Amino acid sequence: MKILWQMFKVFILFTGCTTLFYYGMIWINQEYENYHRYEEPEGSAVKVYQSLNEDPPNWVDRLLLFYLDGE
Repeated sequence: MKILWQMFKVFILFTGCTTLFYYGMIWINQEYENYHRYEEPEGSAVKVYQSLNEDPPNWVDRLLLFYLDGE
């Protein structure tokens, strides 16, 4: 009987921790769903990237940049 009681306590503890983890993950997911990462900046923000030339780079330049920077 004592072993069954110990097993029941472990089962309750495991179930409680699993439920707490599950609802914690749901809460974190809902919190970051409402987070807008791509909003327009406010104030005196400047554009970080500006291309030096207007024509798009050819595939050889892009491949070399990929190998050099490890993108």
